[in-house]
Order: sequence, then structure tokens, then C-alpha cells
Amino acid sequence: MGESERGDFAPRRAVSFWCGNGHHTQPSFAVEAVVPETWDCPKCGLPAGPDPDQAPVAAGNAPYRTHLGYVRQRRSQEDGEILLNEALAKLRGTI
Repeated sequence: MGESERGDFAPRRAVSFWCGNGHHTQPSFAVEAVVPETWDCPKCGLPAGPDPDQAPVAAGNAPYRTHLGYVRQRRSQEDGEILLNEALAKLRGTI
């Protein structure tokens, strides 16, 4: 398929963004589009900005937790033991 079948491309401009790790990305935007202040780095996921010397700082995010970590945050060890014993009793048919 050629351009005659699909039509002409809209005028575009390339904008450079740099993340805190020094990665450079250059997405293209339509000329009339509003360019965002930050762009997610496709290599590391950190926010990237238009100034290589002043890269935006990533918002503080909680460290990764497993499902068990979130459960332990909500329940005490004693609560877990009670729930486990109830579930085992149901499986064994004693309740």
C-alpha cells in the first residue's frame, strides 16, 4: 500500500526526552498536538523530560510486595492461624 491509497501523513515533529538514567527517546507528535511535559522512558519506565540535565524525579512508590505480604499487612499471625484452622476443618468435614 502506498501513500496514495492511505492518504498523506499529518505533519509531525520529533521531541526529545531524557530520563534520570540518561536514556534518550524521541517520539513524534503531530505539529498541532500539545507535547506532554513528561514521557515514560520505554527502556526503564522512569519519567523523562525535555531537559537532559534536569530529568524529572519518579514519584515515590511503595516497594514490591507479594500477595502474602499484603495479607500479612492486613492480618496478624493469630488471625491467620484461626482462618487456616477453620478452612482445614471445613475441608475435613468436621464443621
